[in-house]
Amino acid sequence: MTIIFPSPIFGPVHSRRLGVSLGINLLPSDGKFCSFDCVYCECGFNKDRRPTKKLPTREEVRHALQTKLEEMKKNGPSPDVLTFAGNGEPTAHPHFAEIIDDTLALRDTFFPNAKVSVLTNGTLLNRPKVFEALSKVDNNIVKLDTVDADYINEVDRPIGKYDVNEVIERMKAFDGHCIVQTMFMNGTFDGKDVSNTSPRFVDPWLEAVKTIKPKQVMIYTIDRETPGHELQKATHEELDAILIRLKEAGIDATASY
Repeated sequence: MTIIFPSPIFGPVHSRRLGVSLGINLLPSDGKFCSFDCVYCECGFNKDRRPTKKLPTREEVRHALQTKLEEMKKNGPSPDVLTFAGNGEPTAHPHFAEIIDDTLALRDTFFPNAKVSVLTNGTLLNRPKVFEALSKVDNNIVKLDTVDADYINEVDRPIGKYDVNEVIERMKAFDGHCIVQTMFMNGTFDGKDVSNTSPRFVDPWLEAVKTIKPKQVMIYTIDRETPGHELQKATHEELDAILIRLKEAGIDATASY
């Protein structure tokens, strides 16, 4: 069963990569709103999860976040991170930049040691306000599953124009203030092999990562049910081999199995 997250606040949950994470969902609570339609998305396919509710407003997000942080300050637990994630692409919200400013201010008031993280697919990095907002957060986590355009079209399935080389250039423009997040997996979708753990995919991806010079790389694999039912987890051995190559290249990296 794929999942849809409440809006605008959910959790806290324990994240494999981030610790005690309070989720911030800038998208409708009854469906999916994303510029990708990934075959492995835990929220399901876009066509099956069309939202009917509106996006939460900036004011609704700020009020809900403040209320939750006040509650956590009183009763616990203390969050390690406030994470923009949820039912699609958070940077698609028209007031994403302003909400980031509100969130940073609330974080500084209630839990100044907590990090602010954004999980983004990078499709809107060409918007100056989005780029500037992502430059302000502690963990600017940008998806880059591969540099192979055909694979992106088959697996990440962008809605509209997407040029991976342009996205890489925008990631480079962060001057190291970004984290690369990559899904590695095996299996098939629509009868096609969608494994991206072989040198054919890893070698050019690694070269791109070197040019981006991120502060960290997070590699991971499938953890929950996916809408593509023939997908399989990457093995420990496959992820370990990629992790070794990253560290040999002098890049800080983690793997979630």
